[in-house]
Amino acid sequence: MAKEKQSFEDDLKRLQKIVEELSLGKLTLGESLKKYEEGIKLAQSCSSVLEEAQRKVELLMKKDGKYALGKLSEDIT
Repeated sequence: MAKEKQSFEDDLKRLQKIVEELSLGKLTLGESLKKYEEGIKLAQSCSSVLEEAQRKVELLMKKDGKYALGKLSEDIT
């Protein structure tokens, strides 16, 4: 059975929960490894979504009243 596609927000919440569970130190080694593996997969998925969103924003940035490809500024003030 295929896993339904979760939203970025759902994946991020699950990743945060995994971090909390791991930081408590109450899991067995086996449980910790499973949670860590799941966390890595979620982090990669979230990173991929963020990279795609950044590419879309870069494509939509305006320059001189026209849409133009440009880099996001590091200083967002």
